[in-house]
Amino acid sequence: MTDITLERARTALEAALRRAEKIGVRMNIAIVDAGANLKAFHRMDGAWLGSIDVAIKKARTARFFDMPTGELGKLTQPGKDLYGIEHSNGGLITFPGGVPLKDGSGAVVGAIGVSGGMVDQDHDVASAGADAL
Repeated sequence: MTDITLERARTALEAALRRAEKIGVRMNIAIVDAGANLKAFHRMDGAWLGSIDVAIKKARTARFFDMPTGELGKLTQPGKDLYGIEHSNGGLITFPGGVPLKDGSGAVVGAIGVSGGMVDQDHDVASAGADAL
């Protein structure tokens, strides 16, 4: 299994941080490795304490299913095949803000999770981090 290096995790984290600063939202930003273990984390001054856990869970969810959490959320609505899955794996987050991280060959090497803004802002900041790789 290919895994994200600390250097690449920092690259994604710093790109996400720059985007959060640009849009003026205080965020918690988590990077997990290929095994969904926390690799890097940044809590901006004044970011919500409750969003720490949410950011980490968004990153883990994106890695567990190798898809953006917002896409997974579409599959978890009432009447859909994955309804209720957010109660598995110690708790998943199925709204936007988690994005898989891929290497140059397209292999998933980890994921980024962001929390602290509106979900579209969280996804935007997470995507900025992912795009930096």
